[in-house]
Amino acid sequence: MSHGLQIRKDAAIDFLSLGALVHRLDPGLIPFRKATECRIHVSGGEFNVAANLSDCFGLHTAIASAMVDYPIGDLIAERVRAMGVKPLYRHFKHNGVSGPNMATVYSDQGHGVRPPVVFYNRANEAAAELKPGDFDWKAIFAGGVKWVHSGGIFAALSPSTAALAAELMKEAKAAGAITSFDLNYRAKLWKIQGGDEKAVETLGRIVENVDVLVGNEEDLQKGLGIEGQDVTVSSKLDPTAFFAMIEKVIHKLPKVKAVATTLREVHSTNRHSWSAVAWVDGKNYSAPTAELDVVDRVGGGDGFAAGFIYGLLSGAEPEEAVRLGWAHGALLTTFPGDTTMATLEQVRAFAQGGSARIQR
Repeated sequence: MSHGLQIRKDAAIDFLSLGALVHRLDPGLIPFRKATECRIHVSGGEFNVAANLSDCFGLHTAIASAMVDYPIGDLIAERVRAMGVKPLYRHFKHNGVSGPNMATVYSDQGHGVRPPVVFYNRANEAAAELKPGDFDWKAIFAGGVKWVHSGGIFAALSPSTAALAAELMKEAKAAGAITSFDLNYRAKLWKIQGGDEKAVETLGRIVENVDVLVGNEEDLQKGLGIEGQDVTVSSKLDPTAFFAMIEKVIHKLPKVKAVATTLREVHSTNRHSWSAVAWVDGKNYSAPTAELDVVDRVGGGDGFAAGFIYGLLSGAEPEEAVRLGWAHGALLTTFPGDTTMATLEQVRAFAQGGSARIQR
């Protein structure tokens, strides 16, 4: 194994995420301004990875998050259980008027030349009230945890969530767990917290204890303050800009052992070219390019992260780990919703060059 990560062999929890749980309302092809009904998907970038690793890859996973004791919270908690993810909740009571609430995401699917439209209601979100000391990390780590994960969206919710993520990464390293962080830079969220400079300052305190980063060139530039070329001028499938930034990333964060991301060229809402790249312990790796017929693009990046992390946790070589992530992310875009419906056999077959021929 040439990934440079010291992964413990035995642990009660294979993968632990810290993040906000949300519910996404999806009217399908109908835009919200004309919608009369919606499907409800349970989501959250950090939860999605834990759910994918449990449901598709068979790992023991957990999510540390906020849970509001009201019907929407009950709905979300049921879906967490259904995906086989162990809940570690700080509970909040709903006052019946202003919250606190479980956040809502609104997202239609778009079609053809009409792109999906995504907007949010994170007002009085319970997860934004999470703070250091809310979870007994020493008790959670007592049985052993192999891998710990969080992300930039959670860190951007409030100063206290960023401090909690930093606390977790420090505790995880002390407990011997591998740590990963999806930068997931969102300008709207960071604007409320103080803009790009605040993002760099805040994320810097978290990633100093991170082994594996997930993020594209824009995430690295705006989330970490690393200079790079204009990300709008090159092909979205060209890994040159990503690999060119790695030396600067490692200079700033010498403890980082791996950096990975997806590459996506959007031809229309339902037709994407899809690839993935990673730098692992000094070497570059690239997945093939697949042409995707997309049903629902939301969660594809989290699907890649799950497959990539599974590959590393299972002892695969980095090249195979990248292909597993690429394959799982591609398959996830063929299902409605934010979390996986794929099987491990399907992922392995696609990663090895499988086709869409009927399986009998």
